[in-house]
Amino acid sequence: MAGARMAPARAIWRPLPHLAAALLALAAYTPLAYAGQSCEELPLTSKSFSDAMATGLAVQEALNASGRDVAIVGRQGQDLSKYGLKYSHVGLAYRPAAGQPWRIYELLNQCGTARSELWVDGLANFFMDDPYSLDAVLIVPPEKVAAKLGDALHQPAFLRGFHEAKYNMVAYPFSTKYQNSNQWVLEILAAAEASDIRIRNREQAQAWLKMAGYVPTEMHIGPLTRLGGRMVKANVAFDDHPSALRFSDRINAVTVDSIMAFVRQRDEGWTVQELKGRR
Repeated sequence: MAGARMAPARAIWRPLPHLAAALLALAAYTPLAYAGQSCEELPLTSKSFSDAMATGLAVQEALNASGRDVAIVGRQGQDLSKYGLKYSHVGLAYRPAAGQPWRIYELLNQCGTARSELWVDGLANFFMDDPYSLDAVLIVPPEKVAAKLGDALHQPAFLRGFHEAKYNMVAYPFSTKYQNSNQWVLEILAAAEASDIRIRNREQAQAWLKMAGYVPTEMHIGPLTRLGGRMVKANVAFDDHPSALRFSDRINAVTVDSIMAFVRQRDEGWTVQELKGRR
């Protein structure tokens, strides 16, 4: 549900070198960034480095074999099992052409704040920030959708047009007041999926998703969780949810599971592949 990262001052659309070079550059780096995990700063150990490298390479091989130059990639940044969920965060993996390096386009939250930024990362970096597990999922689009997603990822201004900097880990899927990481990916996907109309902004994307039958994940939380989250955490808010949901302690949000369910129901040829990480 979340992507959190302590971003340096000029982190937006950060290009990274080829995967191997990126990993070498990170060998002595203590990560200040956390995407879908806790915000505790932990040193980068040789094990976490080698695990991230192995996972990045495994994902790269699966992406290369997918027959597409774009896919949605998810990870298990935090433990969401109490909500019946596994994967917490997705990004858009993309390469301009076969043989070129893959990048991950994603929305990330600055840890402990209510702000987000758009990032471009390497595959290994995507799994570098102390994830709950190194399992990954690849959600591969059919050819026509992949082509439209590829076109969108060539247009930074278009992607920024779907970005809301006010971050909320549990943003309501049909409100533009806030946005979470998975919601940004889903709204970009809506713009690529819509064949009968041209989607130019978040309002139109959400209207199309509702019309197309997208169903968010509903989580049942206690009143103390709801009130505590709002008072203590800057990146958790519930005031964008309809009162009928809020006051019955039900929260709807865009999750990786709801994205997978949505593309599967469209019966267009999407494939979902899970990759087991190191234990």
